[in-house]
Parts: sequence; C-alpha cells; structure tokens
Amino acid sequence: MDALLDLLNSRPLVDGEEQDALGDPTGGRRWAREHGGEGSLTELALLREARDALQKIVRGECTPAVLSPLLEGVHQTPAITSDGLEWTLRTPPHARLAVEVVLAWAATEERLPGRLRPCANAECRLFLLDRSRANRARWCSMAVCGNREKARRHYARTR
Repeated sequence: MDALLDLLNSRPLVDGEEQDALGDPTGGRRWAREHGGEGSLTELALLREARDALQKIVRGECTPAVLSPLLEGVHQTPAITSDGLEWTLRTPPHARLAVEVVLAWAATEERLPGRLRPCANAECRLFLLDRSRANRARWCSMAVCGNREKARRHYARTR
C-alpha cells in the first residue's frame, strides 16, 4: 500500500509548481528502485500511465476500465504452501511495479472501500488513505492542509 500512496502522491504541487518524481529519468529511476522496480524508461512510462489513471479513478473522473491496458497479459497463479495460499504474479519485468500498484489499489478498494481519497484542500493534489475508525479524515496532512483550512475558516469567521 505504501507504493500505491507514494505513486499517487508522486506529482505534488510545491509552492504552486508541479513536482514530478517520475518526470526526469534520474529521479524516476531512483523512485522506481526504492519501490522495488528496475528503473527503466519503459517502466517509468507505465508508472506514469498507472498513476494518471489511478488518480482519475480515485477522484471519480473515470471508471476502473481505463486500467485494462496495463493488465493485458498479466497472470496470477495460486499455489498452496505450508503457510497457506500464495499467489505468483507473471508479468513482463518492466510492468511488474505498475501492475503491483494497480493490484494494491484493487485490494485497498476491496478491504477499505471509500477510504482512499483526494485531499479535501482544493489547492492540494495529494491523496490519503483514511485509517481512522470514523472514516472522516479529509486532509493529506493535518499539520499542513488541515491547519490551512482551519485557519481560512477562522479568518472568515472573524473578518
């Protein structure tokens, strides 16, 4: 799940400027390798495609059907081991990380439906996974976005 949130949040706005962790080959390779990938240019292109599709899905701008091209030729094979059921993922090496992130999104939607969402701050492009009991988290960071929103409301009330 960490790779899922990291991928969704890999293109934030910093001081009004978009920063893309996958945008330049050096930074993209580092990002991919830190998340278990190989860092090839083909892999980075697939990661950007997966990120853009997942962001649109989480925002409700499109359906999960846009992920179909990323999953073509992917197979999961079950095997019974002494520890229980184990799944083996078969995919081309350059597609493995993007496919794993898509599978992590699907598992998150199944186990925690509606808890993966965009930050409620309109000026923020980050996403959050709400793990709170009440399922009421709204901001990617209470210290940053939550504080800014509360300060805006306070200013509006006292003005």
